[in-house]
Amino acid sequence: MKAIANQKTALSEAIMADPEILGGEPVFRGTRVPVASLFEHLESDGSLDKFLENFPTVTCAAAVAVLMGAQELAIDKSRLRN
Repeated sequence: MKAIANQKTALSEAIMADPEILGGEPVFRGTRVPVASLFEHLESDGSLDKFLENFPTVTCAAAVAVLMGAQELAIDKSRLRN
C-alpha cells in the first residue's frame, strides 16, 4: 500500500493541469509539454531516451512516473472487468 501511495505522490509531482497552460491539458510539471506527447511518441515507436532528448525540460523521473501511473490504471481497470 505504501508503494502505491508513493507512486501517486510521484505522479502528482510529475504532472499538473492549469487552465492558463494549454487550456488545462495535463502537462509535465514546470513545462508546457503535454503528457499526451509522451504516449504519442511511444506509440510511434519512439524511445523514451529520444523523447527526453527532444523535450529536455521533462525529467526522466517525471516520464517514468507517468508511465508507471498509466500502468497502474490499466491494471486496475483490467481487474475491475474480471
